[in-house]
Amino acid sequence: MSPSSRPIIIVTGANSGVGFGICQRLLFQLCEKNPTDALPQGFAPNAFDDAKHVYDGLTLIMACRSTKRAEAARTKLLRLFEAHVETLRNQPIYDGHAHKFQENVNIEIHTLDLASVTSVFRFSEEMSSYPYISHLICNAGVASFSSIHWPACLKQLFTEPIVAITAPTFYLQHQGEISADGLGWVWQCNVFGHYTLFRAIEPLLLASTSPLGSRVIWMSSLEASPTFYEPEDWQLKKTEHSYESCKYQIDLIASQLDRVALRDPNGKPRIRHFVTQPGVCSTNVSRALAGPFLDMLKVILFYIGRMCGSPHHTIKPFKAAIGAVHLSLVSLAFITLSASTPVRFGAETDRWGAERVGLTEVKDWKTQNEEGEVLLQKCDTLFKSLKAAEEATVDYEVATEHM
Repeated sequence: MSPSSRPIIIVTGANSGVGFGICQRLLFQLCEKNPTDALPQGFAPNAFDDAKHVYDGLTLIMACRSTKRAEAARTKLLRLFEAHVETLRNQPIYDGHAHKFQENVNIEIHTLDLASVTSVFRFSEEMSSYPYISHLICNAGVASFSSIHWPACLKQLFTEPIVAITAPTFYLQHQGEISADGLGWVWQCNVFGHYTLFRAIEPLLLASTSPLGSRVIWMSSLEASPTFYEPEDWQLKKTEHSYESCKYQIDLIASQLDRVALRDPNGKPRIRHFVTQPGVCSTNVSRALAGPFLDMLKVILFYIGRMCGSPHHTIKPFKAAIGAVHLSLVSLAFITLSASTPVRFGAETDRWGAERVGLTEVKDWKTQNEEGEVLLQKCDTLFKSLKAAEEATVDYEVATEHM
């Protein structure tokens, strides 16, 4: 494979949690000639595809708010990758591919704050130094949790314990938070910031020469739900359930974007959009809210839930990353999409922690797909207005400098 077709992958929120797990898993998978994450999963159709894509290099772009934390994460990532390559080298049959791949790995850091339109446009300008982008993995996000409603927590634990540790309803969230751009803060961080980024680098995605085609992978959640979503509050400024609502918006918008891509009959380059979710993973978000002791207790309950048969408790970020990495590497022939209802590709495990990818349908699609079209139109209109304003500001600043 020539250097001109090596993957160039952006991972947002790459310095911790599932984002770090995605970066680690990409490196571990791509350094092998037959990545297991590229194989068809149990839900795949009996499609025939004998094309094997062996990669001899990768440019991994870590898009993070904090350069300092990103640099520490990159150092850790390189250390883990070095150890993994040495483990492969010590295997009885080793063909040297991992070391060849390692020589052509570039891990680069770029600052990105999804809560700032200016930051997103500045980041997209920096991306123009790359010849193309093959994958955009929209992983970063926030949850504006304020506290735990303990009566509701205890009630749910006793009445529906598996649900309580899978998609809890007892977390209280801040309401009415507004970004510096005047948009709903949670909405901008989780939904619109990524939409703006996708649109801003769309020409680079269309320029991709990857044999897998260009892809945008959107991170949703098992907690995504239309239950609390009110269409008139589409920027989620009023709702007390901004997290569940914004993740549901991701389901709708990404599904609509992929349907739009598939409608083009002219054989032009197209960007595919897929939705994934990481299962139930232990990250710093809940640790900061619950404290170390309760967080440890929560993780123990996660393992109990897994042993009781829950497929959703991935717990570790590396395992939680399988959905995003599978969607990055697998042939399109092995990605099943329902003709009537779009799906999320979720990270799952068996009782013993062996990870796999499973499918869950986007909830209430038949009644909400029109809302997805409306949301897409609103996002596009807002993007165009903000882009025009940003370009006008840049033109003014350039003109002022030359006065």
